[in-house]
Amino acid sequence: MGILTCENLSKRYGAVQALDSINLDLQPGRIIGLLGPNGSGKSTLIKLANGLLTPTSGRILIDGKAPGIESKKIVSYLPERTYLANWMSVSQLLDYFQDFYEDFDRERALTMLSHLKIDEKQRIKQMSKGTREKVQLILVMSRRAKLYLLDEPIGGVDPAARDYILQTIIGNYEPNAAVIISTHLIADVEQLLDEVIFISNGHILRHTPVDTIREEMGMTVDALFREEFKCF
Repeated sequence: MGILTCENLSKRYGAVQALDSINLDLQPGRIIGLLGPNGSGKSTLIKLANGLLTPTSGRILIDGKAPGIESKKIVSYLPERTYLANWMSVSQLLDYFQDFYEDFDRERALTMLSHLKIDEKQRIKQMSKGTREKVQLILVMSRRAKLYLLDEPIGGVDPAARDYILQTIIGNYEPNAAVIISTHLIADVEQLLDEVIFISNGHILRHTPVDTIREEMGMTVDALFREEFKCF
């Protein structure tokens, strides 16, 4: 059993079937792209893994356990929207994460903040949207977690900062951890990915190593995605 396992996992919102009996077994040491059109079920799956939602049926396991207090100790989650309190400074956020998470590496965070020239004394409300998102990503990637769940980690930052952020992800996750990246910017992230999951209308269409796509199909991930989802 892997770090994240889904067994006939379904989630329904009223009449809407967000996930429909999906099965997955994701192993540590891999960076995995969770790719699909809007409304395909990507964020629902990530929220289920983080314990923010409960399944309608089936089950999801994190390192063999149902999401809960124990799983939150090993899962580092980046939501699609910034949740940082506007009144807090970067330094206060570092203190908060250090108090809250035993696996938080403050020195790692300080190094990344320095590289991006982000002042520890600056308050969140004084920052641009892009800078706030960088700070949130730095906090998430400074944990020595077993599973990183990143929902649109580069969606709100300018293209010039994307390369640094992608290098931050690949250079700072624990080698024995898994990283799941949900994104629409496939061409930007595919250099990072070991495998991809294509999801549509709550169904897994494909779970494939990236090398297979390149070597056996002779395509980039972005090209295959465009081909398989051209009707969306």
